[in-house]
Amino acid sequence: MSNLLNITALNQHLLIILFIDIAIAIALLTAMRFVTGMTAKVNSKDELAKQDNFAFGISVAGSIAALGIVLSGAITGESASDYILEALGMFAYGLMGLMLIKVGRMVHDKFALNKLNKMEQIRQRNITVGIVDAASVIATAIIIRAVLIWVDGINVYTFVAILSGFIVSQIMLVLVTRIREAHYKRNNQGDSMQDAFVDGQIALSLRYSGQIISTALAVTAASYFLIYSPETIIENLLGWLVFGLLMTVLVSVLTGFAKRIILFGINMFEEVDQQHNVGVAAVEMAISIAIALILTGLMA
Repeated sequence: MSNLLNITALNQHLLIILFIDIAIAIALLTAMRFVTGMTAKVNSKDELAKQDNFAFGISVAGSIAALGIVLSGAITGESASDYILEALGMFAYGLMGLMLIKVGRMVHDKFALNKLNKMEQIRQRNITVGIVDAASVIATAIIIRAVLIWVDGINVYTFVAILSGFIVSQIMLVLVTRIREAHYKRNNQGDSMQDAFVDGQIALSLRYSGQIISTALAVTAASYFLIYSPETIIENLLGWLVFGLLMTVLVSVLTGFAKRIILFGINMFEEVDQQHNVGVAAVEMAISIAIALILTGLMA
């Protein structure tokens, strides 16, 4: 009988914790919609429901999905014994995630896709840029989530570690973008990948999205090899960066090999770059993410 009472009390505790986390999560996800509208300098309600701006909708969807990914890291593991502490922890992680996603979008605009005005393109209903924007914030969120699960406790060192993971994510995304730009230029007679995004090449945006999301997944492998220690933050930052680079190279090599086998007989550059074949690009995107998921799963 006493065991049954203990189980009932535990279930009540978990239900209250669940209610707190879900309530805060919904509030933060709602805030993300309006923050995205403020970033784009538009009314989110009008843009979604009256103007039917699909590009903006895709951008908002990416932001909400990204915050959901971050929040899933905040609630992973044991819940706090105190309800107020649980609420504060969830809100603090979620608010920091929301802020980092916004800052990450700004960094991606300024340093990765520095030759186009992403928000202006989204306001002009450029679906290609909307897809790229959504993929970039999701990639950032994947790494932040991995860091949230990796760290222990809620203190200043925790937030320093999260900030370190964020810095690594932005370095890797900018680096991969520069590499993909050079690759595109070499295979397309000097054309610019960013100009292709402005021209609305959806197929290219899908390929690029797969590449940056798979890069983010590759970087998270560092959490399986590095032990979190508040006293070694700098070493941890360098460790995440080094492992991220190594895993990114490994995922890129394996992905290229897998694409040649799975898409045997198909000229991927001709289909995606020249003929704008969305179907082939979608398969490329799926292969990139699948290989990264499998590899990081094996590392775990």
